[in-house]
Formats: sequence, structure tokens, C-alpha cells
Amino acid sequence: MDFARGLHEIGVELLSTGGTAATLADAGLPVRQISEHTASPEMLEGRVKTLHPKVFGGILARRDDDSQMAELDLHKVEPIDLVVVNLYPFAATVAQPQHTVQEALEQIDIGGVTLLRAAAKNSPGVVVVVDPANYDDVLEAVSRNDLPLTKRLAWAGRAIAHTAAYEASICNYLNGLPESATLDMTPELQDVPDTVAMTFDRIQGLRYGENPHQKAAFFADDATVPRSLGAAEQLQGKELSFNNILDLDAAWRLVRALPVAGAVVMKHNNPCGAACGELLVDAYVKARATDPVSAFGSVLGFNEPVGADTAGEIATTFVEAIAAPGFTSGALEIFREKENLRLLIVPTDVELAASYAAAGFHRHDVRWVDGGLLIQDRDPGAGIPQEEWVCVTDRHPTDEEEAGLRFAWSVIPYVKSNAILLARGQQLIGIGAGQMSRVDSCRIATWKAKDFGHQVAGAVAASDAFFPFSDGPELLAEAGVTAIVQPGGSMRDEEVIKAADRVGIAMVLTKTRHFLH
Repeated sequence: MDFARGLHEIGVELLSTGGTAATLADAGLPVRQISEHTASPEMLEGRVKTLHPKVFGGILARRDDDSQMAELDLHKVEPIDLVVVNLYPFAATVAQPQHTVQEALEQIDIGGVTLLRAAAKNSPGVVVVVDPANYDDVLEAVSRNDLPLTKRLAWAGRAIAHTAAYEASICNYLNGLPESATLDMTPELQDVPDTVAMTFDRIQGLRYGENPHQKAAFFADDATVPRSLGAAEQLQGKELSFNNILDLDAAWRLVRALPVAGAVVMKHNNPCGAACGELLVDAYVKARATDPVSAFGSVLGFNEPVGADTAGEIATTFVEAIAAPGFTSGALEIFREKENLRLLIVPTDVELAASYAAAGFHRHDVRWVDGGLLIQDRDPGAGIPQEEWVCVTDRHPTDEEEAGLRFAWSVIPYVKSNAILLARGQQLIGIGAGQMSRVDSCRIATWKAKDFGHQVAGAVAASDAFFPFSDGPELLAEAGVTAIVQPGGSMRDEEVIKAADRVGIAMVLTKTRHFLH
């Protein structure tokens, strides 16, 4: 209304479709209905409103072409110099859990998209606006007649970017419908659609890429999952780097999988510590103690708001960045002394399901390769039912060991393969990650644990994939591990299980692998 009123006050004639025209008229603004302008009524319950030569001729005629302008005069078509459109809310509609396919189809805008494309095509003569955030700038520019081609093309670019994202959301939705879809059903989208369309908006520039000589920026898609890093707000600290974003994302995805209160210490896209505790500060102290040397210069993730007690502990170690659902005023006061420390609030109050429904393929993991994309379902991690676990050894895990196994298994999907984790209770004590040999990951995990004074005797271990030979479990048992959780599935499973029985440890098979490349 403010925008429309501002246009009217500087002498711009308002031309609008039914609903918007009624709203403008109710506010006391003079407005001409499109149906009056075209002498053609709106049809089919509003499906046909603007699709008329008197509208599109007025937009598309080139102002620098005398013959086209003469043609407008011949057919009594008035030029239209400004086009402002808000599209039907398709993404918001399909984000509703109970929407039907027919309701989704009704929200596919026809005339609005066509108006935007026509105005963008003729942007040297027509101003096009799609983003309400631009209303004030446009109003000021129109009032001062300050409308150079650079501004017009920039607004046209935004309009086309908007329609591209709009079409992408429709594309991903329709191509994700199952073959059994009916108009009155609330659909569950296919696992992997036949076609994927993607558009991204630049959120911010980054200090640099993986290395200082590489330029980089952070982009997010219109259907960004609200609990993701793409929706984060940075409260303080230096500009983020490419590696900061990767580590923060990895830390946030892992800490979301932990029971409250959970803390994660992340370094080079691998956790170097993770723990839960009755209090967040306890969880952080235990997570940092996993590998206190690697914790220097790390990125932290918390699944509860950070308070002053936790902030005080964090302040004793140099860290690069923190992602959390929030920070208390006491915590912020402490962190103000570390002005370069990046603090990010990531929203947690929106369910993922609705966002995935709106995003379509965004339920999937997308990896770029040279010449294309790899797309797969996201690994649900600890979301896979643990009731399916099977103990295959003579000795069964104790209740304490089982709790440690479940904690380690909740972390293992977020550790680079080959991954071996050692845990005691709700704390990691040793991590072997990213090795070409699984037995080397076993060696590193036990060495790390002992090197930092953790008691391996009585600890438990998790492996993200099966043990191809018995040497891994034997090495872990020799170090003091008493129970192991692993997927199984090796042709030598029987040999591995016999080795576990021989050394007296418990072994549980999950039947689910968690590679992370």
C-alpha cells in the first residue's frame, strides 16, 4: 500500500487485476481494473486476467522503434512503463503438510510470470519489480526520474532470477510426484526425481576459498531448509571463509543428531570431539577433552543455546567459529572480548518435513563432479531404527556399553571414511578418520585416546563399515575395547565374529553402513 500510494502521489496511474485493485480502491487510491482497460472480463475464476494484447503490447513495444509505437497508436494500446508482480505462493502451498496436488497446480502462476518476462525483455523501456525489498528504491528512482539502463537491467535480472527459482520449485515438485499421484492426494515425493532444477542466491562473499588465492561466495537456494546454515544469522566476528562454512555445516549437522545437551568440536570437516552431558558446559568440556590439541582453531556446534558458563570455557581456547540455536546475554558479553570469533545463530524451530516437501530434491545430498551432479538420498544417520541391531557374539554388551555404542553410532555417519570411533558413555575418546585402511583408523583411534590420557580399557568402538578382516577388532580388543558396533556384511563376517568371541568382546551388527566420502 505504501508503494502504491507513493506512485499515485507522483502521478503514476495505477492499473491492476481484481483482488489487488479492490484492495487499492478500499484504501482510497484511484485504480483502473485490467478488465476495464482491456474491455475483456477476467475469466475462469481468475485464471485469465492479464493475457491480452492491450496489456502485453503496452509492455513489449520498443520505445525506440517508431513503427512499433505507431502500431500501439493504431490499435489504441497505451504504453505500460512499470510492472510490479507478486507471484502465487507455490512453494508455500506445497510446504503445507496436507496440501493436495490440485491445490499445488492452482498455485502455478501464468499471467504473473509472463508479465515479469515481458517487462524484463523490454527493460530498456519498462521498469520491472518483483521484490518488495526494492519498492523504496524504485519509488525514489521513479520520483527523481533516475532510471538509467544499469538500474533497469539489474531489476530485470532480479525478476528473471525470481521466475527461474519459481519454475525450479514447480519442476522439482511435479517431477518428484509418484506415478500413482492423484489430484486429491497429498503426495510423497519420489526418492530421486527424473529432472532437477536449481537456482541459488548469493548470501555473502567469503574471505577466500579453500586457500587464500581462491575467491569464493556462499549461496543458498530459495527453499533453504530453515534449520540449515543457509538460514543462519552471524552476530559477530570476521567474514567467514569457505572452510569455515564447510566446518560449521558439518558441526551443525552432527550436533543436531545428538541428544541434548550436545557439543561438537569440528576440524577440517571431521569431528575431533563430541559429547553429551546434563549441562551444555559439561558436554563441551568432554568434547574438547577428546582431542584438546586438535581443538585449537576449531569450529564448534551446540544443540542448545550457549550460556555464560559454556562461553567462559570456550574462551580459554582459540576457536574460529560457533554455530548454536542462540547465545545468552552473558555469553555474548564474554565473547565481545574476542571480536574475531564468528558467532552464528541457526534456527531450530521449524520442522524439516515441510521444507523438504517444498524443496523437492533438497531432501537429497547433491555432490558436484566434473560435468555433472551426483544425487542421493540424505543419510538419515541415527534416524535408522536401532531395534534392528543384532548381537552376534557369545558375550552381549552391558547396559553401560550399549549406551556408549548408541552414542558412537549416532556420531559415526558424520566422520569421514574409513571411520573408527572410541567412546565411553556419552563422550568420544578416540577418533580414526579418513584413512585408506580400516585397521589404520583403528590404530589412530586407540593412539589418540591413549595419547590424551583417556582410559581405553572398558571403552566401546564403532566402525562405519564392515571389518574386512579380523585384525581391526583384534587390535581394538588388545587396546582394551570391550564392545564393538559395526554394519557387518563382509564375506569374512564369520571369521570376524569368531575373533571377537576368542578375545571376549561383544559385537553388534546394525546392517546399515555409513560411508562419508
